Amino acid sequence: MSTYTKTTPAPADTHTDTPAPRTAVRRTILISALCFAATCAIGLQNWASVSLGGFDLGIFDQGVRGYAHFGLPVSTLKSYHHEFPPGFSLLGDHFSPVLALLAPLYWLWNDPRSLIVGQALLFAAGVPLIRRITDHCFAAADQRTGRRASDLAGLTYALGWPLLVAARGGFHEVAFAVPLTLLMLERGLAGRYRTVLLAAGLLCCTKEDLGLMVGAYGAVLLLRARHSGNRAARRTGAVLLVAGPIASGVAIKWLIPAMGGEPGYYWNYGSLGPDAGGALRNLVGNPALLVEAAFDHPLKPLLLLWLFGTMFLLPLRSATVLCAVPLLAERILSTNPNHWSIARHYDSLLWPILLTSSIEVLGRLHSSNRTRRTASRLALATVGLTLVAALPLGLASLAVPSYWRPQPSEAALVRAAALIPDGASVEADNQIAPRLTARTDVVLVDATPRGRDYVLTRSNKRSFPFATDKEQAERIQLLLAYGYRQIWAEDGVVLLHRESSEPIPGEHVPGPGSKPVQDVVPSDVGHNLFRG
Repeated sequence: MSTYTKTTPAPADTHTDTPAPRTAVRRTILISALCFAATCAIGLQNWASVSLGGFDLGIFDQGVRGYAHFGLPVSTLKSYHHEFPPGFSLLGDHFSPVLALLAPLYWLWNDPRSLIVGQALLFAAGVPLIRRITDHCFAAADQRTGRRASDLAGLTYALGWPLLVAARGGFHEVAFAVPLTLLMLERGLAGRYRTVLLAAGLLCCTKEDLGLMVGAYGAVLLLRARHSGNRAARRTGAVLLVAGPIASGVAIKWLIPAMGGEPGYYWNYGSLGPDAGGALRNLVGNPALLVEAAFDHPLKPLLLLWLFGTMFLLPLRSATVLCAVPLLAERILSTNPNHWSIARHYDSLLWPILLTSSIEVLGRLHSSNRTRRTASRLALATVGLTLVAALPLGLASLAVPSYWRPQPSEAALVRAAALIPDGASVEADNQIAPRLTARTDVVLVDATPRGRDYVLTRSNKRSFPFATDKEQAERIQLLLAYGYRQIWAEDGVVLLHRESSEPIPGEHVPGPGSKPVQDVVPSDVGHNLFRG
């Protein structure tokens, strides 16, 4: 069978674009509420257990708070730790101006948990879109079958393990990418190409690399329109194919550096070349480098096997899966082990694409009497496997009371943070940093002393970015020897206050000309598909 799914845009007057029956609306609201409740609860549970760190919740909290005060998204947690020069904002890290749309949340509730709620709302906004995608794909089915397919698709999306895993991380810009990708795909199936262009534009403002995914969707539209004579689809496809990669190139080459970013900072493809140009030259001379980079670690093929195997390879039979190629290539070819597991937020970017591709294939199989029973079995199996995977990857923990409480060390961090006065300058342990961003000037405790008024750290439990807890204990001793006094200690947590202006060996604050640095990935990362 062909790898590509030929999709004919639904006419504007078909039942898929007419108001849904009341029962369908109620089901959509119910499943959306379920999605919101699950993802929000997981995020709030990790907040309650002090499992969300300055990287990344605290970073986004500082950035969106900057927008809420009508300024740039400045994050001292990010800029100090990675040694970015003054003038750096999060737009110099990733080009995500769409985050400004979350600023009103801070006018209602000036708290990092606003982002957890906002992300859950954005994830839930995908439920009606995936149900409409299913309506398009099962337009030829009888009403009962179409309704059942829509319900199953909505449930699979709402409790899909990629969303639950992303919720465990607190917040990321994927919160916008998920519903915007679904909107682009759904409006493409409906033949509403102006909205496709709008969604594509917003995706380019969500993260700089999503322009490549937008370009891939342009190729999908062109493939599907090559025999249909649909000029609007062809024009839209051509625009996306060209404009998407250009948008990514402009953001990476000019916009990010203009906001204080470092060109090539996130180049994690040293096995291909020192930069994009060098990699292209090397691949032209030796295309085998691409295969070598894609399979130089066991987790890389395991990642592909998990993503497509849990959906019974269904996405591979739809052209829509081409949209996932740039996102997968970024991870598979990367030398950064953080990109190889499913324990982070990256799979939520793929979830709308993989699920839509599967629904398209199931709709096509159902339209044939010969394969209708196969489609039903595959649909039920996919739903079942997705929900089974969701239990250990997020849902099951919600029922365990101890997972809602912090461990003794984390509880001590909370008590110590309460002793720090508002407006103080602080170096804080990664796990407590998000609870200080709203009322103090906080940076991360890392390898470089910053000379702040207060230092809140631990001596007996490793915290990012330290390699061992011994390094943290040595930092405490160094500060005590050079002008700091211990004012509180419990369960390995120590709160220090600076009593003099005596210089600290190695003390440094990023200034003009600072050269940004990347973290060294710990040796225990990259050995487990499910833990990262």
